[in-house]
Amino acid sequence: LYSVHRKASPAAVYVPQPDYLQGDEDADLIKPKKLLNPIKASKSHQELHRELLSSYKRAGVSVEMKPELQRVLESRKRDQLIKQRKEEDEARRKISPLEAELLKRHKKLEEQEDPKAPEFVKVKENLRRTSFHSKEEKEV
Repeated sequence: LYSVHRKASPAAVYVPQPDYLQGDEDADLIKPKKLLNPIKASKSHQELHRELLSSYKRAGVSVEMKPELQRVLESRKRDQLIKQRKEEDEARRKISPLEAELLKRHKKLEEQEDPKAPEFVKVKENLRRTSFHSKEEKEV
């Protein structure tokens, strides 16, 4: 349809072609190389990488890769928490003398309020209380 034909300008005859279009002269130039990362090039980094790859191949993805020190610290924390919880449970279970006396009085009041309890149970409780008082008096 539409074709554009341009004639070369008279100045183009005198202007040399750019150097980058010619492929012959590239052999003389120094080609740029990617710089090495000094950390990745170090021996210690390469050894660590090799060790991680081997442990990954041995254990697979499922095993967590934590340092030994971190695992030991976590196990100690876990043991301390378990010990602390046990101590708290024991402290809750132990009843102080005041609480024991309050429980006894509460039971006594419930028994007095409950007329269904047989009389011999009430008498037995009275006998127990009197026997405890007499033993305590003997010890003093």
